[in-house]
Amino acid sequence: MLPPPDYMPALITPFTRGGEIDTRAHTTNLRLLAAEGIDGYVIGGSNGEGPYLEPGERFRLVKAGRRRKSHFMVGIAAESTRVALNQVGEAIEGGADSILVMTPTTLTRGRDEAVLRFYKTIADTSTAPVFLYSVPSVTGYNLTLELVWRLSRHDNIVGMKDSSGDVVRLQSIIDASPSDFVLYSGSSRALTAAMAIGCHGAITGSGNYVPGLVLQTLAAAKGDPAKARKLQKRLSAISSDVEAHGVPGVKAAAKAAGLDPGHPREPLTRLSRGAETSIAKLI
Repeated sequence: MLPPPDYMPALITPFTRGGEIDTRAHTTNLRLLAAEGIDGYVIGGSNGEGPYLEPGERFRLVKAGRRRKSHFMVGIAAESTRVALNQVGEAIEGGADSILVMTPTTLTRGRDEAVLRFYKTIADTSTAPVFLYSVPSVTGYNLTLELVWRLSRHDNIVGMKDSSGDVVRLQSIIDASPSDFVLYSGSSRALTAAMAIGCHGAITGSGNYVPGLVLQTLAAAKGDPAKARKLQKRLSAISSDVEAHGVPGVKAAAKAAGLDPGHPREPLTRLSRGAETSIAKLI
């Protein structure tokens, strides 16, 4: 597998007020981000409300974007292996280039062998390359370094997105995994530091609302540390204020940036008008 782009936004999923996927808004957002220089997307990740997507919706979201020559990584959010495999199947049918599998936690937290079986079964079955996804702010669980080490040896587990924001942990993953293991940081605030220690790139929600700033920061991190520090300071300040509000904050910021974010899917709701106005001023 050729490595996917070094940056991909964790793309928002636009829903109508009634909770249905707004395919028109979704394709509009893809077009607008492509014009900003984005050439890869994570669909159905945590910022894409992946845990709330229903059967068939991953297929629709990927299929709608497949006219573009971009890398589409599709998020898998399931507590059982059976449900995860169904999600993988529809993602691949829709045209996914790779899949990003969130850690299961409800009954498996602290049961490493169960988590290991979950990932190995998916990797054995999937015809698309598999990326591990550890996002403790959402799941309350960090995929252990021992499990990452063991799973990174599987032929079809080619990389990982780690959203801990812990650069020491990122370095430990790089040191322990094969040299071709593709590691992404999931933290906007750790973007520059993550690149400095050898990450392939980043997957963040900030690409929905400041894609130009993210791409500039990433480029500077590769060759101009002084410039990168200045850009990182700005990116960190904006993303911290936006993402303190979770997915509704990201959607409010995306709206201010010109995207069509629609509504969150309940039980999430839009922010108050005052909060949305404050976020719009940041953007």
